[in-house]
Amino acid sequence: MADNQAPDVKLPDPVELSRAMTRIAEQSQKLVTDFLARQTADGGVGGVANPDPMGVGNAFLEMTKRMMADPAKLMKAQMTLWQDYLTLWQRTTQRLLGQEAEPVITPAKDDRRFKDSAWDENTLFDFIKQSYLLSARWMQSTVNDVQGLDDHTAKKVDFYTRQFVDAMAPSNFVMTNPEVLRTTVETGGENLVKGLEHLLKDLERGKGELRISMTDYDAFQVGKNIASTPGKVVFQTDLMQLVQYTPTTPDVAKRPLMIVPPWINKFYILDLREKNSFVKWAVDQGHTVFVLSWVNPDEKLAQKTFEDYMTEGVLAALDAIEKQTGEKDVNAVGYCLGGTLLGSTLAYMAAKKDDRIKSATFFTTMLDFAEAGELSVFIDEEQLNFIEGQMAEKGYLDGAKMATTFNMLRANDLIWSFVVNNYLLGKDPFPFDLLYWNSDSTRMPAAMHSFYLRSMYQKNLLCQPGGVTLKGEKIDLRKVKTPAFFLSTREDHIAPWKSTYQGTQLFTGPIKFVLAASGHIAGVVNPPAAEKYCYWTNEKLPKDSEAWLKDSKQNPGSWWPAWQEWVTGFANGKVPARDPAKGKLKALDEAPGSYVKTKVS
Repeated sequence: MADNQAPDVKLPDPVELSRAMTRIAEQSQKLVTDFLARQTADGGVGGVANPDPMGVGNAFLEMTKRMMADPAKLMKAQMTLWQDYLTLWQRTTQRLLGQEAEPVITPAKDDRRFKDSAWDENTLFDFIKQSYLLSARWMQSTVNDVQGLDDHTAKKVDFYTRQFVDAMAPSNFVMTNPEVLRTTVETGGENLVKGLEHLLKDLERGKGELRISMTDYDAFQVGKNIASTPGKVVFQTDLMQLVQYTPTTPDVAKRPLMIVPPWINKFYILDLREKNSFVKWAVDQGHTVFVLSWVNPDEKLAQKTFEDYMTEGVLAALDAIEKQTGEKDVNAVGYCLGGTLLGSTLAYMAAKKDDRIKSATFFTTMLDFAEAGELSVFIDEEQLNFIEGQMAEKGYLDGAKMATTFNMLRANDLIWSFVVNNYLLGKDPFPFDLLYWNSDSTRMPAAMHSFYLRSMYQKNLLCQPGGVTLKGEKIDLRKVKTPAFFLSTREDHIAPWKSTYQGTQLFTGPIKFVLAASGHIAGVVNPPAAEKYCYWTNEKLPKDSEAWLKDSKQNPGSWWPAWQEWVTGFANGKVPARDPAKGKLKALDEAPGSYVKTKVS
């Protein structure tokens, strides 16, 4: 029998593998013993008060009851899986006999778990790969086909089924990952020893909870090689520092640009490094750029509300910008949750006849939460009560827990790929600015976050006239007549573009909607010089998002120049460049300020 495989993907010698595993066991024993001794000295790893706070067990119990109610359907699905396995056995046998055989199933083109050539060229690993893919497809299709579940339970079952399927991929285990096996033999098992060291360090970093290292955290320093665009902190409140950036052009737009980032993450996603900094690019286009840098709150700010973020954030910034520049009016940008706050503030200002914001740009912003995507899986009464209980103890939601939630939305990319790289291959994480930012967590004040989750995600009150009250005003988004530019991203897992598109149906002023390729971050942080991706435009705004896309025009490259052309229409002329050190407000600190440098321990 011939094994149809390339010479460089041979299976490791069993004797060599056994010796390597013995060395690993000997070296690992001391590492684990030392780790447990440290944990005991520090009070232990900790117990679990509630084994199922997310209500996953109840969701799957309900799904199982529904599934068992139709045994014929379940048997049909089982027979389909058996038939697929039988076909796979037949084709694997053909390959073992030296014949060509078409695969029964292949990974998706963007599935990087099976990029090693051995997954295709080695018959054994090809069989393992296809067996997994068939089982995964069967499991997910069977679960999705269960009738009678309410929408939320169905989404929860589907989401956690995919989490399980992703976790059980053969690429995640030593003995079924050809690249890991080769590396184990080549290094005498040092990769697994090094991987165990990485694992224990990550457990210590998380104080007993696993916090997977995604990058080299020593490679970056906020204010030095990221978030390093020159400027000054010119104003601050308990909730934010206002950063004004140093101009790079002799003249600037008369109307300043105010950026309201989300406080779920730090603002410097828009100012990573010079080559991909939206802030730096906007300064170079001749804008006087102000950014709100939100505080990383502790228990002292537990009672800060969504309304406080408006008054001590956006409204306070508007007053400070006027004092600093003499300009009453601004153009504003809001990103994600910052955009939700900006939209809410615009509705409040409309009620107060305040028109200081002359144009509003929304990056991946939800205003109507009816179709909130997979994040809605985490929003039900059981889970909200659990989250509120955690926040009541500390006064805030731990930033690491929020980061884990977002990582689960892209588990293969943001969890399992690092498990393989760090723990199985024993490699050090690659220095990557975006992943450093992703790991630089922020906390959520208890009062604000509870209001946000319940009013927006659970009850979807913001899009309802009078549904939300801010400073005594029942706000209505339909009264906002400010010209608006909506930027959404087609592969967004956090703010699905079909949901963000609904914002175009709420405001009553002139609106431009642009859809960028890629996701929540890469689709936004896409400088023109990179010449990546594309974006779609359509001057018409039908109610249906698919109808908009069907008639849209695809444009190459970055959407940034298109936005610049749009916002220039609201520049209100030119004035000499404004030095932040020479304004009416006293400079308090160098950019990016101190708030952004506070880290979650």
